[in-house]
Amino acid sequence: MPTEKPDFIEAGHGETVVLIHSSAAGAKQWRSLMTMLAPDFHVVAVNLFGYGKTRAWTDGRPQTLEDQAKLVEPFLPSDGSKISLVGHSFGGSVAMKVALMHKDRVRRLVLIEPNPFYLLQQQGLGDGYREAVRLRDTIRENGQSGSWETAAEVFADYWTGAGSWEAMPDDRRSRFAEAMKPNFHEWDAVMNEGTPLSEWGKGLPKDTTVISAADTVRSIDQIIQLMRGHCSDWHFEKVVRGGHMAIMSEPEKLNPIVARGLS
Repeated sequence: MPTEKPDFIEAGHGETVVLIHSSAAGAKQWRSLMTMLAPDFHVVAVNLFGYGKTRAWTDGRPQTLEDQAKLVEPFLPSDGSKISLVGHSFGGSVAMKVALMHKDRVRRLVLIEPNPFYLLQQQGLGDGYREAVRLRDTIRENGQSGSWETAAEVFADYWTGAGSWEAMPDDRRSRFAEAMKPNFHEWDAVMNEGTPLSEWGKGLPKDTTVISAADTVRSIDQIIQLMRGHCSDWHFEKVVRGGHMAIMSEPEKLNPIVARGLS
């Protein structure tokens, strides 16, 4: 069965760079980065399952990172040349899987606050893992009951700080709650992945850049610490503030770091 092609937006010409968005966002989160990269690259921003016009996840089984990674396969050049990948949060975890599945086709990898939460349990970091589990369970319970606004409030306040939901205008809240629905299935992908940390370190490109914020949430901070300790060939960049969503809230600071990681 041929790999399905997701909804996407594109710009520019040159070597392909695929951008993979975070949960509750979509390809449009990359607009400013696309503008910066388009003079030098063919930039493709994909919409994962349930975003844009890409179909929702309806396969009746737990979603995996491989399922999402396969959405990127149609953008691998037919001539066998290499691409680069940029992923934020959940998109970072998907980008890792793409790079592992296609080791000989990925030149550079830029990960912005990636969220492979299963690594926290695998490496014995129970406090960060329990934090992620509480968030997952709250979103799942409210999603199952159709209380998407409650799920969205918890999600927003966790990732962007207490009071974030309260500060949103009503129309933004409504759109955000709707955008939460794909996240219900994404938890399976980041909690049930089994790839050992050592395999990521050996299998991903040496030209891997990991970008994080000093004021990010504990679960992500612990994931970054694990990567620093086990993936010594990678390059690590840290911004002082901006939190988990800095790539969207302060793109003028993050975009140049991403561009350097692709050069």
